[in-house]
Amino acid sequence: MSIKVGVIGAGGMLQYHAAGFRQAGAEIVAVADAAPGAAAKAAEKWSIAQSYDSVDAMLAQCKELDAVSIIVPNKFHKPLAIQCLQAGKHVFSEKPPALNAAEVKEMIDAANQSGKKLMFNFNNRARPESQAMMKYINAGDCGRINSAQAKWIRRTGIPGFGGWFTTKELSGGGPLIDLLHMVDLAMYFMGYPEPAHVLGQTFHDFIEDKNFKGPWGIPDRVGGVTDVENAAHGFVSFKTGQVLSLQVSWAEMIKREEVSVVFQGTKAGGKVERLFGIDGLDDTAIDTCELYVQENGHSVNRSITTPVCEDMGRIFSAANFIEAIEGKSAPFNTPEQALRLMQVIDAIYASAQSGRPVSI
Repeated sequence: MSIKVGVIGAGGMLQYHAAGFRQAGAEIVAVADAAPGAAAKAAEKWSIAQSYDSVDAMLAQCKELDAVSIIVPNKFHKPLAIQCLQAGKHVFSEKPPALNAAEVKEMIDAANQSGKKLMFNFNNRARPESQAMMKYINAGDCGRINSAQAKWIRRTGIPGFGGWFTTKELSGGGPLIDLLHMVDLAMYFMGYPEPAHVLGQTFHDFIEDKNFKGPWGIPDRVGGVTDVENAAHGFVSFKTGQVLSLQVSWAEMIKREEVSVVFQGTKAGGKVERLFGIDGLDDTAIDTCELYVQENGHSVNRSITTPVCEDMGRIFSAANFIEAIEGKSAPFNTPEQALRLMQVIDAIYASAQSGRPVSI
């Protein structure tokens, strides 16, 4: 019997969730969205049998559901995940896991009580470059990774003004929480160590400047709130002695968008990188994956060839959720890792506000 999935949210990410679930052999049987008509329109477009105008209705009436995916603004990740877990459904939620670490802890408690899987769409772990690099790391070819640098920077990438992305109450923050993927990927490569101390700073210079609006996102909302950062920088030390520096921005004076993790190990260094020709447009991107080693007295740089993946691992990530439920594959992420990631993000915001390092 195939896994039956219901989707909460009829936005753009539905196309990737749908493709991934179906690739893994699951059946998407329902979609729910509170916006009038949105679910019905999505159901017709993506060939989904049932549509609902509320999550309550979907959970009550669609008894066949095994799992639910959540594609809604960040504020609603926690309450919807807990509601679905308590209803006995496995949950796959878009990133970030929640608004903060305390909310993630509540989600973990609900998952433990329900006995169901809770996973998040950290899709950059599922990119071919990331999976290829992890094979080298897991094989011991890189040794201990002592340090890493995580970067997702944009020059013109503010996703609309006055909407939920720029409203802290709804989003939890700006690019630091929206573009957390490379911080997650760096910690993934490092073995997800436990954070100890964090120093961070946020910047707000361009967050209301329309010249820095990106080519994607949501329409501007006149009279809406814009109270998040446009850039964040930070430094994390872990209890293992490993360290991580990070730079994340929607709007910053850089040449072009760059998405990368660079690390330094005791046997080899490495880099996974995506460079964009135009900020935010996947079809302008070039992906690279490299290892740096010393051999026979020479510095050797190895280029690792991987398949092209314009969706940045989103489809494979969704497929992994289904395969993890079925026990066919190990999950790409765990709730405990999500908790550590949000602890780091919380600490960067706290450090920026206080002007002092924060201990976790």
